[in-house]
Amino acid sequence: MDDRMTTPWGELALTRFPEDPRDRLRAWDASDEYLLRHLADEQVALSGTVVVVGDRWGALVTALAAHRPVQITDSFLSQEATRANLGRAGVEPGTVRLLTTQDPPPGRVDVLLVRVPKSLALLEDQLLRLAPAVHEGTVVVGTGMVKEIHTSTLQLFERILGPTRTSLAEKKARLIFCAPEPSLVRPENPWPYGYTLPDGIGAASGRPVVNHAGVFCADRLDIGTRFFLQHLPDSRGSQRVVDLGCGNGIVGTAVALANREAEVLFVDESFQAVASAEGTYKANGVPGHAEFRVGDGLAGVPKDSVDLVLNNPPFHSHQATTDATAWRMFADARRTLRPGGELWVIGNRHLGYHVKLRKLFGNSQLVASDPKFVVLKAVRRSSD
Repeated sequence: MDDRMTTPWGELALTRFPEDPRDRLRAWDASDEYLLRHLADEQVALSGTVVVVGDRWGALVTALAAHRPVQITDSFLSQEATRANLGRAGVEPGTVRLLTTQDPPPGRVDVLLVRVPKSLALLEDQLLRLAPAVHEGTVVVGTGMVKEIHTSTLQLFERILGPTRTSLAEKKARLIFCAPEPSLVRPENPWPYGYTLPDGIGAASGRPVVNHAGVFCADRLDIGTRFFLQHLPDSRGSQRVVDLGCGNGIVGTAVALANREAEVLFVDESFQAVASAEGTYKANGVPGHAEFRVGDGLAGVPKDSVDLVLNNPPFHSHQATTDATAWRMFADARRTLRPGGELWVIGNRHLGYHVKLRKLFGNSQLVASDPKFVVLKAVRRSSD
């Protein structure tokens, strides 16, 4: 597959992170190309502070590196891909400022480029956080594939920043143009959002949850997690537990509530998710021991150091359906589990995770099922 993107500023070799020769997905799409072509064709003045929000794998900031842009992302993997792509392009470290969605945004924004995220809530949160830094002369351009841009997307730009219109579609991509109105009366930022869990779900029943924008099912308990909470293992005797792909952290918090002796590691590649997990854990006043880590799965966790891994793996990478993330999570779990340690997985029935678990662990047991979900258990049986 061709991994070179042609831009008005030259040709770039771009990859996703982690790099995997089996991954056939490109590190950019037509919406990135459309935005860059527009900036060049219209000779947009890329002066002052240029901020790029939601740049998925660093294609935009790598192309625009000469203008010293600021990247804001919720994804650790995107940030690592950006570092690698900038290095591959010969961009000096520090030329592009890399921020997360949890960092304070720049105080002034002169050019705002927005790669529309899958989550409307994340877009709302980021636009509200950036709005005070936007002025009347700020150039605001959004980009996304046609299927990602809805009436609600345009209404959000208009409600928070100012009058908004769209371009014609090219290669199934579209641009969003917004004229900022600094005098616009904006709504209060509703994020992070909290709610109370229902009864009948074990140790987490009636407990508070904290959700930052962009976290899956941020305004309610999703049915998959509800099913998982009803069938969690008895964690007594498990000293080191990992909530892998923790989301809002309610699974790991439920374990900590049931087993006050457990040390729980909350891991996710989303900065918003890990902030949510920490908020949920602290809101429940658990007197145990917890660590909150943004990263690539269990990278950096020592081999044979974990008793129990709990996992609800994603099967999408932005708009693409893929099992690559689940496969890496399962492999990470096998590496870090002690002999006799267990991986518990919740997933949609049709995903066939039992096949992967048997290949990696040599075993897979069905713990519970309903018409939509299965809970599976795999045991680390050897020390190699």
